[in-house]
Amino acid sequence: MRRRFALLLTTVIALGTASLAGLQPAPAPPSGDVADILVSRQLLESQDLAVGDLIELAADPDGARARAFRVVGSYEPLPDPARFTQQRLEVRLHLQDMVDMLADPTDPQSSESVSAINVALHDPEGELEFRRSVFGRVPGLSVWSTVRGDSANPFVVLEQFHLAIAIVTILASTAFLLALMVMRSDERRETAGILRLIGLRKGRVLTQVLIEGVIIAMVGAMFGIGLALVAQDGFNQFFQWRYDTALVFVRVSPKVAAQCVALAVPLGVVASVVASWTLLRREVLALLRR
Repeated sequence: MRRRFALLLTTVIALGTASLAGLQPAPAPPSGDVADILVSRQLLESQDLAVGDLIELAADPDGARARAFRVVGSYEPLPDPARFTQQRLEVRLHLQDMVDMLADPTDPQSSESVSAINVALHDPEGELEFRRSVFGRVPGLSVWSTVRGDSANPFVVLEQFHLAIAIVTILASTAFLLALMVMRSDERRETAGILRLIGLRKGRVLTQVLIEGVIIAMVGAMFGIGLALVAQDGFNQFFQWRYDTALVFVRVSPKVAAQCVALAVPLGVVASVVASWTLLRREVLALLRR
């Protein structure tokens, strides 16, 4: 079955990316001239394609020099946080097929020349020396690093923004927790006074409060981590459905859970001890309201 499109496709291969456009209808080519091609899952579903279908692709928007390809399978595009809002209508084809499609018939050397080459250095620290070496051997060639600095990397900026929000949230929640612990300690004023009357020292009462604070903080931290683990699946499924992507938006890793416990437990204990200490500094009769 032959399918013909008038849409923009993105060809993803190991050595580069090229934009392709649909072609005008053309006679069916001989079976031996049809090359194999892979299409993205999103393209397969949006155009109702199936394995074995014939499609035509061209490098020109007007559909000139059409070539026929047979769909032999589909793939899931690599999740990219920078492109998750874009519809991934992509195809993958052999390098030689793409070179033949992009070659300019008026330029005999177009199929034997490249405009850019990506080079991975074994030692990234030798980038400056590599640049000088290339400049010395091939004058006029531009060489630059694809690694962005922290100030230009959008994900680094986003991480710093999240850190600022987290710091403000922790400070605000700590103040709120301290206020709750002060009110809770004030409600237990008479209990603290009775413990002091029967001979328990301030240190003994504070130790009891410390143990109680550790237990409450641990239970609260475990509850929060459990709630996040349950909610992350719902968030991921909703946004993956919304943007039709396999990108994982929320992941509660062991490192994140450990950081939560490391922050929640000390803050809870400190808030409990500070609130109780302000109460125990009073005289016994004041605690009993006498």
